[in-house]
Amino acid sequence: MTPYSNDDAGIPNLHHLDATRPRHSTGYRVSHRVRTAIACVIVALLCCAGTATAATLLDLDGTIQNRAVDMLPQDGDSASSQIIDPNAGQSIEFVVLGQDTREGEGNAAIGGSDEDTANLHNADTTMVVQVAADRSWINLVSIPRDSIVDVPSCETSNGTIPAQYDVMFNSIFPNAYSVGGDLASAASCTVSAINSLTGLDIQNFIVVDFQGLSSMIDALGGVDICIPVDTEDAYTGLSLTQGLHHLDGNTATQYARMRHGTGTDGTDIMRTTRQQYLIKQLLSEAMSKNLFTQTSQLYQLAKSALQSLNISRGLANTTTLAGLAMSLADFDMTHLYAQTVPVQEWALDTNRRVWTSDADTLWAKMREGKPITIADDTTDDTSATDDATGDSGDTSDGTDTSTDTEGTDDTTQQVDPDTGLITLDDGTLIDPDTGGIVNPENGSITDPNTGEYIGIADRYLNVTVCAVTAQE
Repeated sequence: MTPYSNDDAGIPNLHHLDATRPRHSTGYRVSHRVRTAIACVIVALLCCAGTATAATLLDLDGTIQNRAVDMLPQDGDSASSQIIDPNAGQSIEFVVLGQDTREGEGNAAIGGSDEDTANLHNADTTMVVQVAADRSWINLVSIPRDSIVDVPSCETSNGTIPAQYDVMFNSIFPNAYSVGGDLASAASCTVSAINSLTGLDIQNFIVVDFQGLSSMIDALGGVDICIPVDTEDAYTGLSLTQGLHHLDGNTATQYARMRHGTGTDGTDIMRTTRQQYLIKQLLSEAMSKNLFTQTSQLYQLAKSALQSLNISRGLANTTTLAGLAMSLADFDMTHLYAQTVPVQEWALDTNRRVWTSDADTLWAKMREGKPITIADDTTDDTSATDDATGDSGDTSDGTDTSTDTEGTDDTTQQVDPDTGLITLDDGTLIDPDTGGIVNPENGSITDPNTGEYIGIADRYLNVTVCAVTAQE
């Protein structure tokens, strides 16, 4: 492998969970990670805009600074601690890591507290986030935990880890934690690997755990989730009927962790894409709040989120976070582009995945500061229309747009203004952002070439399965 190119209707009653329920296997416990850390971050940022009084900012600043973590230098270069200026006209990139730790009563209640997981420090949730220079769009790319990758040598707080080859991506964080003995080592080595694999130059990270997600959702007042099929997950004890559910923090966190009885194949990649849907629902809920009349609730939300986040020092600045939040206050949710890195089965192990050549196309757009939607791509792969400035958003709001849908005979079709999808002459549903094929039963999006899950059509799911109107 070479750096950044690996070719090969109603609201039913809630079902609350018993935190003391038995767990099945250590492997299962370790594998259930929170995929929604970025929701904590962006929702907290948006809420800062509604709590930007001097006293509130001072209070939040103490919370942020007390949990700030250093970015360790790599390859002999000094690590940048430059504070991000959200008004400088530059894009913002950071890595979000969902840490599976049982430290603290809240995390133990959600994830279990057996002796064999007491000192657990894993991070199988990894999302690369890019906020446009003009704040008109956000890219969110999930990296599958089972990806087989090559990673460079890495500096920790307690020595150097040599370069590694053909290792699972999710091994980077715990290995670095084990050697360095701290969060700075684990997160810094993970970011270093991502930069090597993608060609990006990310200098910041945010780490969150189970309790952070649950607390934030409760502070928000819960979140609406459309369940496409009756769901029974024996492992988490979660039972949800088909339709729209308003979930509290604990239940929504279990939704983020489950993978069985959902009407899909139960793979970790499918679970990852489902979390992208949850993120969008959380953001929609947060943005529906009145930032001027609901200051108390928004303050509690920001406080709850920030108390559970460990933020690298380049981002851990109240003025920076509040300023970024204010610039995103009118953000159009249709311009949040979420996708999982394109993967295929690894030739040496069908239970593992390697990035396809399409992955580099994805990273190339981010390196160029463009949204990762194909809706603006022309049939000539070398050009795109105005997406670097955010004007591409005009083509994703469901009005008068077209796209090149690879693998189909119909290359120009109309996007439905309600579902956000294209319907081909044979009835096939196409997602105009990814070119993927949409399952009409559950809204999942699959790669037309590999059949792997790459996302969920959230607007389609809400409108068709749960009959939620665009206004609602």
